[in-house]
Amino acid sequence: MKLVRFGEKGREKPGLIDSTGTVRDLSSLISDLAGDALSPESLKTIAAVDPSSLPAAPAGARLGSCVARPGNFVAVGLNFADHAAETNNPIPEEPVLFNKAPNCIVGPNDNVMIPKGSLKLDWEVELAFVIGKRARYVEEKDALDHVAGYCVCNDVSERHFQIERSGQWMKGKGCETFGPLGPWLVTTDEVTDTADLAMWLEVNGEKVQNGSTRTMIFRVPFLVHYISQFMVLEPGDVITTGTPPGVGLGFKPPRFLKAGDVMRLGITGLGEQQQTVVPFQL
Repeated sequence: MKLVRFGEKGREKPGLIDSTGTVRDLSSLISDLAGDALSPESLKTIAAVDPSSLPAAPAGARLGSCVARPGNFVAVGLNFADHAAETNNPIPEEPVLFNKAPNCIVGPNDNVMIPKGSLKLDWEVELAFVIGKRARYVEEKDALDHVAGYCVCNDVSERHFQIERSGQWMKGKGCETFGPLGPWLVTTDEVTDTADLAMWLEVNGEKVQNGSTRTMIFRVPFLVHYISQFMVLEPGDVITTGTPPGVGLGFKPPRFLKAGDVMRLGITGLGEQQQTVVPFQL
């Protein structure tokens, strides 16, 4: 299934995409795509419903983030061998983890706002996965039982904050609008293998990232296992898994985003996003 959230910001409704591409309203079955609504039992109930029996969403409705109110938004750094090389970093022996603020999540086509004091705004197309079943000290062989589905994430980053302001990377990762998710949450029955998915990102029509999950160092089952050794993951939590090469920081000289720039990005089978960069607003 392809699950979505649609409607004006803050008032989104849950939906699914039917075989014709129409968004169908799931409000009669679940209140939102969050928490236990993403459990295996809930997804099984949704899958059993005839989509044509559900009302269609208004044509052209805005898509919100494909998950609502995650308790945790965890990111994996330097998780692509070719990206580690472009940033002159060694391949990590264990996953590098940091937090993105859950309230930085926005819709896949919402504007990205330049934060106050920003000097080096950057882009990162990433594969994210969403937890559907509580994960606590999970064995790698059982890991995918805890995943509800996958989606596209733009791990928007401010490199001056992240690298030059000292301390934790999260300083440059959790600013407002720094987490576009979607357009869809694609359930694991539809995406059964994430080992070689094409990933790309354009800035103003120029393709700057053109990679694949095949260069990922730590893959989804291991990440579920590994992260669950340090924290309990709950249904609705989001983990974004790293980016291929082609980020602005890796260019020589580096290239960063400015107001008016347009990012377009996507992953095979998971859809596309597009964001316009806008100036800081109070």
